[in-house]
Amino acid sequence: MKEVNMSFPVSMGALLKADLQEDAASRDEGLCVVGIFGKSNMQPGPPKESIINNLADKHIFSLFGGPEDGGTADSHIQAFYSQESRVLYLLLSSVCDSRQLLRACESLSAATGHSDAHDFWKGLDRQHCLHLLYMFSVCHVLLLVHPNQTFDVTYDRLFRALDALRQKVLPLIRAAIKDCPVSKEWKVNCRPCPPRLLFVFQMNGSLKVSANGSESGGNPDKPKKHSPRRRLQHALEDQIYRIFRKSRVLTNQSSNCLFTVPANQAFVYVIPAVDEDPVGALLGQLRSNCILCEQDTVTVVSGPRRYQQMRRSVRQSSFGGDPGSMSMGGQLVDCSLKEFLWQHVELVLTKKGFDDSVGRNPQPSHFELPTYSKWVQVASRLHQVLISNTEEELAELATKVQGQLKVLEAFLDADTKFSENRCQKALPLAHSAYQSNLPHNYTTTVHKNQLAQALRVYSQHARGVAFQRYALQLHEDCYKFWSNGHQLCEERSLTDQHCVHKFHLLPQPGEKPDLDRNPPIMNHNSRGRSTSSCNCGRKQAPREDPFDIQSANYDFYQILEEKCCGKLERIEFPVFQPSTPDPAPACNQAQRLPSEASGSGEAERLKEPSTAQSHTPGDPSLSLALSLGQSTDSLGPYADGDGTETQVQQKRPSLVDRQPSTVEYLPGMMHSGCPKGLLPKFSSWSLVKLGPAKSYNCHTGLEQPGFLPGSSFLLPWDLVIRSRSEEDTGLTEPLDGGTSSWPAPNKTLGGKRGSTGGLGRSRRRDDTARIFVGFEYEDSRGRRFISCGPDKIVKVLGPGGAKEPATRVLNTDMPLNIQSPSQGRGLKPHFAQLARLFIVVPDAPLEVTLNPQVLPGPPPCPVFHPEKTDIVLPPDGLWVLRFPYSYATDRGPCYPPKENQPLNNYKVLRGILKATTANPPPQ
Repeated sequence: MKEVNMSFPVSMGALLKADLQEDAASRDEGLCVVGIFGKSNMQPGPPKESIINNLADKHIFSLFGGPEDGGTADSHIQAFYSQESRVLYLLLSSVCDSRQLLRACESLSAATGHSDAHDFWKGLDRQHCLHLLYMFSVCHVLLLVHPNQTFDVTYDRLFRALDALRQKVLPLIRAAIKDCPVSKEWKVNCRPCPPRLLFVFQMNGSLKVSANGSESGGNPDKPKKHSPRRRLQHALEDQIYRIFRKSRVLTNQSSNCLFTVPANQAFVYVIPAVDEDPVGALLGQLRSNCILCEQDTVTVVSGPRRYQQMRRSVRQSSFGGDPGSMSMGGQLVDCSLKEFLWQHVELVLTKKGFDDSVGRNPQPSHFELPTYSKWVQVASRLHQVLISNTEEELAELATKVQGQLKVLEAFLDADTKFSENRCQKALPLAHSAYQSNLPHNYTTTVHKNQLAQALRVYSQHARGVAFQRYALQLHEDCYKFWSNGHQLCEERSLTDQHCVHKFHLLPQPGEKPDLDRNPPIMNHNSRGRSTSSCNCGRKQAPREDPFDIQSANYDFYQILEEKCCGKLERIEFPVFQPSTPDPAPACNQAQRLPSEASGSGEAERLKEPSTAQSHTPGDPSLSLALSLGQSTDSLGPYADGDGTETQVQQKRPSLVDRQPSTVEYLPGMMHSGCPKGLLPKFSSWSLVKLGPAKSYNCHTGLEQPGFLPGSSFLLPWDLVIRSRSEEDTGLTEPLDGGTSSWPAPNKTLGGKRGSTGGLGRSRRRDDTARIFVGFEYEDSRGRRFISCGPDKIVKVLGPGGAKEPATRVLNTDMPLNIQSPSQGRGLKPHFAQLARLFIVVPDAPLEVTLNPQVLPGPPPCPVFHPEKTDIVLPPDGLWVLRFPYSYATDRGPCYPPKENQPLNNYKVLRGILKATTANPPPQ
């Protein structure tokens, strides 16, 4: 261990680790330990450090610098040992001092919450209590310094907390000092004696003494025996003693108390106020020193002892020596702070001890005056257990001491206790607010709304630092109440209705519903029922509100097919054909476009044939035929030369024509955002043939159930078909050369009247073919009607059928949802959805191409289409295209529109039907 120089203060840890070199004569003498703690403020006045300077008659502590150990935010102890007087001074600094408080505030960040800041300050308070318990365990005399002349009653609660903590940790301290070379009483009581507590107050400028020694405002002819400061000290002593006796901090037996106060000695000292004229005070002190030098007849002493002798002479001349015997004008002279303390220190150094027990049978308290070496051993052990926690041997005891700090919470953390009591009273009110007007089962939205209402009620009554902790408990309690049998199933149907059952599980394939399990196993049900027609529309049946796309677009119609349209001719849409027993849905990586997987180069090479095909400068008849919308079958005479290369290039596989996967299927429906090469497990569309074209009677309309009166008539669509006249049949016009067989628009033929060629008598007869088209809408009650425009319903009252042409509905975007004309009594409007498209294809040289594209929502909703596009309908047939009941992607369903949503975002794109003339093969 290193030697320590005690000419300046050192930290407690450095003192205990260092080796102090004492004189051989005074090595066996006793040691009095004086501890100083308390509060200080920023007002003018001597801080706690200046008290030790006055007591030791030395400038030991700097009044303007910080602590020697760097000054952390925690409490810490500094020590100064005066070997001449055999007194060891221990100075405790904490956040109760302005310097330490400033450092603690700087360590807090601006983002620290209220609860975290409270925990930070209470942690400092607990650390301060451990330091105080250490001081009360190693000191003989303690000085409590306060910055004003009013007693702080919070010390009563603090001392009661320290007393309770001391009783809890007493067995741990005994185990720590059991091997120290001290007396048995010290080991049992864990302190050299019950320490005596003295109080030092600093007077402000409110109390003044007049020149004649009497009180200001009093009778100057009748001087008082005691000065106002001494009477204040006596009043404070009585007040402090009554408070501590009332709270049982002080009892009759001093050995059981945390500290004692003397019964027949002063234990309160009030430091007089600082002179408001510092220059006058310095001049007066200089004048008194000069007078002392002139009248001094003793031997002149030089050096620091001369300064001490001067200071002592000034005090003797000022206070008159013995405070009890000397008087000035009949008034007792007040003693100095050192004289006030020294009367208690002398009791320790003379080994008389403190006899502070009162009552009828006072018990003498133990007392021991240790040497410095013995005291250091005990103090070091206690320092390891209570403060530093660095020794491995005492680590277990230090951990147990930290576990006993919960005793301090009830005494020191009164605001937290009040906050907890207040928050606990607010919790039942918040629970009642949450459970008010609640159904037995409810959704997450209702739970959040009720929880917000409960938090509002809670915030109106709860206060303090425990607010956040009990708010989290309120969250947990409400969630437990909701999840314990009150949680409604969160699944929404495809029509945006919640399941009415409580939280449950869906039955697995082959598993039966079980309502007795927890959670129960059952299917979803929203208690919503509607009426829908089958694929062909000839039979209606009620249906449950669907929750998955297969039951909505496939299962319901498959059940009705067995009873109605199962034997009708149909055009099948391609679906997924598995090649493995357990196919899996395509994941996000599998749904990448092939062009992304193979690189942009391959995609460009795949695009080259189509580009070359559209820009090949070959026979002009090719481009003319494509511009007229004719099929490639009518281009047989022109399939020579460059056209042959074009057909060969078309056989090269493209992105669309690749073989679909047989391992992974497409979850959801086919739409514009789907990756290529994937098919769904079932088709949501249906295309069936009701019969030949003559099965539809334009005078009676569709004879199917559910149609509103007069709204079952299809719209006519007349197309002009150019055919040769009978006179032209025998002409020998070449069919494989030039553009004479299909003239360009607005070009005159060479065989007109008046031209050279002998064709003046040839006339062409224009034949027309009539196609019937009907967009059928159906509402949830099974009411059906045909629409003749985006906002108009077919209404035929007499014979003759519908007069409006179908060009209007074919050349515009038809709405997917419109308001039903047969509204019920309720205020909520009913919407009818496009359910079917009826197409009557005549027996004529026409090629009718079907290409439905549906946009069931606002952007970025994709465009839905069947698994097969550009479907060519055979002639002479009444075809019915059944649209999906619901639309969904792999991310979720596209819900029908709400009341406040515009319907123009839900539509069927124009161009659903295209008709072109098909040239009959040459005879």
